[in-house]
Amino acid sequence: MTERIGETRAVAVTGTISIGEVLSLLKREFPDVTISKIRFLEAEGLITPERTPTGYRRFAERDVERLRTVLTLQRDQYLPLKVIRESLDQGDGPESGEVEAPVAGAGLRPEDFRPGAGRVRLTREELAEASELTEAYIAQLEQIGLVWATPAGHYDEDALAIAGIVARLSAYGVEPRHLKTFRVVTDRETGLVEQMATPYSNPRDRDGRAREHEVVRDLAALIVQLHAALLRAELIRSGRA
Repeated sequence: MTERIGETRAVAVTGTISIGEVLSLLKREFPDVTISKIRFLEAEGLITPERTPTGYRRFAERDVERLRTVLTLQRDQYLPLKVIRESLDQGDGPESGEVEAPVAGAGLRPEDFRPGAGRVRLTREELAEASELTEAYIAQLEQIGLVWATPAGHYDEDALAIAGIVARLSAYGVEPRHLKTFRVVTDRETGLVEQMATPYSNPRDRDGRAREHEVVRDLAALIVQLHAALLRAELIRSGRA
């Protein structure tokens, strides 16, 4: 088997290997991969490792290669798991590592919905300066719920990202009153994501919480992609794009 991490180097696999050994093989290439994620991908039908009589997973070379393909498609092409599974089951993509997305919408990847590192800690004055908005404008964004301070009283990387986007929109004449609908839509979609992810959470399952987080990130990315696809289609239909 060949492990494609940076430059190619050979990794010999004799027979089958454990889930921990699979994690070691893929961790450098996919830093976000965890044992819980591998188990989740199995539960979703993306991989089907063998089981020993005592229930332990054993991965053959084909299982590891398929897992690598799934992780690559998630990371590089932002595809939902259902599309990846159907494409691979039909024999599309494992050799080339590419699967054509069914929609033209671009968006964030599921991995982009992971919590930030918490390294950004800004005052309102600093946030205004960094985003090139006024403090009064930041205060208006807070009033409509687009940005907020942490319990410690600072603004984090999410607030900085949102304020930066709003600043670019403001250059086109967009005002805070135009942005209220984003808060309303976000609240509705957050409720939908939580509702859809609830069946995947099982307190008695040690991987239940991780599985729920994985589903939440996947759903969130799909919603963003749907917005992008719909907006693109509508603008093209109206002749504006």
